[in-house]
Formats: sequence, C-alpha cells, structure tokens
Amino acid sequence: MSAEKSDPAAEAFARWLFAQSCDFVAGAAEESRLPPDWGPEVAFVGRSNVGKSSLVNVLTGRTVLAKVSRTPGRTQQLNFFNLGGRLILVDLPGYGYAKAERRKIEAWTRLANRYLKGRRNLERVLVLIDARHGLKDSDRAVMAALDGVARTYQLILTKFDRVKKKAGREKILATVTAQAATYRAAHPKVLATSSTKGKGIAALRQELARLAIAQS
Repeated sequence: MSAEKSDPAAEAFARWLFAQSCDFVAGAAEESRLPPDWGPEVAFVGRSNVGKSSLVNVLTGRTVLAKVSRTPGRTQQLNFFNLGGRLILVDLPGYGYAKAERRKIEAWTRLANRYLKGRRNLERVLVLIDARHGLKDSDRAVMAALDGVARTYQLILTKFDRVKKKAGREKILATVTAQAATYRAAHPKVLATSSTKGKGIAALRQELARLAIAQS
C-alpha cells in the first residue's frame, strides 16, 4: 500500500487537541440519562474484550480514564468523555460474550442500538475489530445495522502487534479493507492500532481531529 500524504494542519491540530484535558461527563445506563447533544461525538464499539477502553485511554494519554478489565462485560453503560471542549468520546458496552446478567446485557444492548441509530450529533462510529480474528458475525451484524440507517463508521483493527508475522499483518489489513468496501456506510480507510505499542495512534488522532475541525 502506498504511503499517505502528510496533512500538517491535521497533525498540528491533533497534537493540540489530544494535549487538552479529557474529562468524564456522564454514564448512561438508560435513555433518560443520556447527556445533551451539544457537540460532535465519536462512539467506540466492538466485541467484548476487543480493547475499547484501552484504546480510549491511550488516545487521550490517560491510563485510567476508561476502566479496563480482563472480564468481558465490565463496561455496562455508555460513558461520555469531553476532549478539550471540542469532541465527545463515547465508550459503549461490548457486544457478544460478556459476564453479566442476561437482562442487563439486553438492556444495555437496546440502549446502545438506539443511541447509534438516533443520536443527532454522532459524527462517526469506530467499530473495533481484533486483528487476530478479523470480522465476526457479530461485527457484520453491527455494520449492517449502521448501513441501514446510513450512519458512517470506520473499522479499527486492535491488538495489531499480536499478529506476529509481517505477512500476517499485511494480509489481515488487506482482507478487512476489502470487506469494508462491500458495506455502504463504511469509511474506506481501515486503521491498524496497538494500545500497547502505540501503533496507529497518531493516525487515529488525526482522523478524529479532522471531525472536530469540520464541526467547528
């Protein structure tokens, strides 16, 4: 794949934006608790234990902003974080396997679905995919649902460093990029990231910075 042209303006704004404070705004376990939609939002979704909270933490440079756990299903509400007054980051409960009561899983799944389909100021959904496993049926179901409401989303590969061989990393990135191209609302660019190694973090920050600039 050819290297992308640098975007000095986006790089500079991304450095500034992610140097700002990032504060917890609200946690919503029911629709009535959702905060007012006053600014552009970016939602992080993915299978349980895909690394959503870890990615939010490394993006913002805060080690304990979003709770990280080895137990699938730890995030049981929609958590909203205000990044420098310019962008709201939303950490959603994971879908798929989770260690929680069935009724709780069903409740947060309904809330997450309503949020993703109806939130007026939701600018982009980041659908996180474990690079070791690629797209699963549960991921495809979420992508199809977002396609159905024309909600723009972008696939983000996580744990990319755990795919050991270079050829394997290149293959999974090419495969998922080709798969994304078959979905109407999917952003054409798939980003590969590693929360432990810092891979792709600067590129993702620039993507999010562009959204904040567009809405300013």
